[in-house]
Amino acid sequence: MARITPGMGRGAVAAAAGVEGAGQPVRAALWMLGAIASFTLMAVAGRAVQVELTSFQLMFWRSLIGFLIIAALVTASRPGLAQVRTTQPGLHLTRNLFHFAGQNLWFYGIVAIPLSQLVALEFTMPLWVVLLAPLVLGERLTWRSAGLALLGFLGVLIVAQPGVQPVGPGHLAGLLAAVGFALNLMLTKMLMRHDGVLCVLFWMTVSQAAFGFALSFIGGFTWPSAALIPWLVVVGLTGLTAHFALTTALGLAPASVVAPMEFARLPIIAFVGVWLYAEPLDPFVFLGAVLIFGANWLNLRNPR
Repeated sequence: MARITPGMGRGAVAAAAGVEGAGQPVRAALWMLGAIASFTLMAVAGRAVQVELTSFQLMFWRSLIGFLIIAALVTASRPGLAQVRTTQPGLHLTRNLFHFAGQNLWFYGIVAIPLSQLVALEFTMPLWVVLLAPLVLGERLTWRSAGLALLGFLGVLIVAQPGVQPVGPGHLAGLLAAVGFALNLMLTKMLMRHDGVLCVLFWMTVSQAAFGFALSFIGGFTWPSAALIPWLVVVGLTGLTAHFALTTALGLAPASVVAPMEFARLPIIAFVGVWLYAEPLDPFVFLGAVLIFGANWLNLRNPR
């Protein structure tokens, strides 16, 4: 099996699958454009939905739509329901709790801070993997990896600029979302030793729909208006297409080639923020993101 590399943004399934191709960078870049487009559309749709719904209600509808799609794929494929049987229910539950928390924090972040700041903070996910892997996976933390993590968190300080501009709950949500995604990635890596991708996605959508439904009643359950339904469909679809495109890109080229392509998501989402929401284009966000991304990239280049 190919070595699993925690070098991508939020491609938990992709990284856990551990597929590294011999190298078709042009095709990989095209798939990465698809992933970036999906993540960007998800952010825009997520903002539109949260005009009426809470993040918990958004997660319920997102997971329900995802479940219907995954259930159809499972039913249509030859093994059928047999492929969603698991011997690791506790690990599935733990993994989905962290992913649900991370995704909710991310959706909160897209309405609390500029999109470019959220994406830059999200790029710290691989650095959290480096720091948490010794506790979760029993991997050794080297001085080199620790130093690169510190370099990345210096970038976080440049992005947030504490003491220069107000640091609010949205910045904390962005960082905690990255922690949730990192734990999700590592637990997915453990799950993939036992279960297939469809099994992981099936139980993800089932459990997160249940979590979202239970928490949707906090403050009162709100049914989406007719105008909101297309945005909910976009959120549900892009959540699957983003990771499918990311997985495919990793299958066409090594992670060390694909990972730098994801950096294009930052300027794209920044200009979307300027265009749609009149958000400021802060050069410090890009400077901090360069340090964060550079630390991730150097860690990917580690021969280990």
